[in-house]
Amino acid sequence: MPENPQAYVTAVGRRKTASARVKLTPAKEGSVTVNGQTAREYFKTAERESITGDVFRAGEWKQEYEVKAMVKGGGVSAQAVAVRHAIARALTIMEEGSRPALKAAGFLKRDPRAVERKKPGLRKARKSPQWSKR
Repeated sequence: MPENPQAYVTAVGRRKTASARVKLTPAKEGSVTVNGQTAREYFKTAERESITGDVFRAGEWKQEYEVKAMVKGGGVSAQAVAVRHAIARALTIMEEGSRPALKAAGFLKRDPRAVERKKPGLRKARKSPQWSKR
């Protein structure tokens, strides 16, 4: 695949009900912006902030990138994983040869786990009402 002539690449990542739309642009210094704030300000904890940067630590990329993400839905942790998923998808387009490293790290697979629906006659998805003999 030839070097990408585009100035930027967009991609969508998802986790549970969280959805992240990412715009990846080559830059001199890498930065991650989420909903107009830095990743540190938006996610508040170093753990969630590092989840978004995991993609860049997975391999040796030729270029630094500026990431602008718009996130909605879900909780903060699911949003962080959705941003990581979107960055990984965008990076496969920007960087040739990045797919094997990202796939081995598991960043390209959407995490399919979600909340199980509540069934009729049950209190929750699987919890049944208390049984009484009399």
